[in-house]
Amino acid sequence: MRQPKLIDYTLLVILALIWASAFFNIKIATESFGPITIAFLRVFFGSIPVLLLCFYKKIKIEAFSKDWYWFAIIGFVNLVLPFFLIAYGVKSVQSNLAAILMSTTPLSSTVLGHFYTKNEKFNALKTFGILIGFSGIIYLFSDNILINDNNFISALLILLGSTCYVVGGVLTLKISKKKNENVTGSILIWAVLILIPFVSFIEKPWNLSPSIESSISVVYLGMISTGVAWLLRFKILKDNGLIFQSQVSYLIPIFGTILSYIFLKEIITPKVLLSLLAVVVGIYFVKKADQKKIT
Repeated sequence: MRQPKLIDYTLLVILALIWASAFFNIKIATESFGPITIAFLRVFFGSIPVLLLCFYKKIKIEAFSKDWYWFAIIGFVNLVLPFFLIAYGVKSVQSNLAAILMSTTPLSSTVLGHFYTKNEKFNALKTFGILIGFSGIIYLFSDNILINDNNFISALLILLGSTCYVVGGVLTLKISKKKNENVTGSILIWAVLILIPFVSFIEKPWNLSPSIESSISVVYLGMISTGVAWLLRFKILKDNGLIFQSQVSYLIPIFGTILSYIFLKEIITPKVLLSLLAVVVGIYFVKKADQKKIT
């Protein structure tokens, strides 16, 4: 690993922009596609760049090895479920709210880590960060302009999608000795296989006449927001390590809110801004506690 240079910070910002742009693209995709189809196309197109990299670097894909069930379970929990839940929720919730709700992943992972790992226990700084972050989410749910009786459940499902990422991360510890590219490629393969029967018998997307905008969005979600984003994450991890890469958590909700306003003209209320600030500050304190522990 090396000391971060200008190019490293540039790549980090690009990664944050790519992941943040997923939310308004999901919103556009929901205009023509159902949530199962969006999830399927996302993992299908997302697998292409990752598997091509594995082929180029001669990294063995172990999707059907003796550990196949772990790849299948993680693919379901870490890809299939959250991609479906987010797509379902964003249909009736603004994409900027989805970006803020999904940004709680570092906070949720800290809570889960306290109970399921030996070295991730709460301390004063972490507890303070978690309380601030989740108070921001509770405050966000009090915004009756954007979250009401009609979309309250959808907002909760997006929050549940965030929790799926956390559970998936814990499950990934079971195969932590394997290469990142192998794990990502394998769980993408299983996510595709799991979704094929659901998309075929429930939504039957071949009967649709999607708009050009929605079609571009689902391809972008797969190839760029999933596939290319993972490749970029691999490079940042290799060059600068996990702590540097984790700083992307601060940027995603901020960029997600800005991009949704630019491209979709979504409403930004004072409560949205205060909730966004609380979540970002909460993440900052949680990450600060982790850095102190390592140093």
